[in-house]
Amino acid sequence: MIPIPSSHLARSLRLESRELISLVGGGGKSTLLFQIARSAPGSIIATTTTKMGERQSGGFPIIEGPDFFGLPERSRNEPVFVRQSVKNGKSLGVSSDQCDHWYADKSLCDYMVVEADGARHRPFKAPANFEPVVPSSTSVLLSVIGADALGRVIADQCHRPLRVAAIAGCSPYQRLTPPRAAAVLISPSGPFKNTPQNARRIVVVTKVPSERDDPTTSRLVSELCDELAGDLEIILVEHERLG
Repeated sequence: MIPIPSSHLARSLRLESRELISLVGGGGKSTLLFQIARSAPGSIIATTTTKMGERQSGGFPIIEGPDFFGLPERSRNEPVFVRQSVKNGKSLGVSSDQCDHWYADKSLCDYMVVEADGARHRPFKAPANFEPVVPSSTSVLLSVIGADALGRVIADQCHRPLRVAAIAGCSPYQRLTPPRAAAVLISPSGPFKNTPQNARRIVVVTKVPSERDDPTTSRLVSELCDELAGDLEIILVEHERLG
């Protein structure tokens, strides 16, 4: 597989005319969220059901609760970032039900892009019992993993390392090999555990070296393909500065 620039991700997703796209995992979700929002071919609402840095808005106009005044007019004319409020330097997200409600109103947007998980800037994670917070209307679910997590010690590189290790069947002080990462990605307790019925599931591997074949990433792709026999889509994204 050939890695693509993150700016090409929306096109590579082969989106329908309306989609609710949720992102979970680690490895640069926020950057991918805003890249999709910039390049998807229609009106866009970008938001989160968790927390994001207060300054992370993609440069989009911000609409803030409690009444989200102006959302119907502005979301049809330009991409907007919606949050509930700000606390302790963090943008607090909206509920998954609120996302579903907005998406049901076809006059508001063609595409909604939702960061539905947090990873504390780590490239990989396994979700807690209450994670991820995925809107039930999600039609495309992206699970993001940074290639820089592969081959490195789980405790050093992963958010919720004990959960990663438990699913992978190893110690958190062992390395995240491609088979172990694949085991987490396909596990019923892994990042896709709250996938709505009929939603497409796509693994997005970020920070992939573009100048040469990367054997570690290739091994992860091979492991996923062997385990899932085409049930999961995979996209590689070139190494960039992802936040």
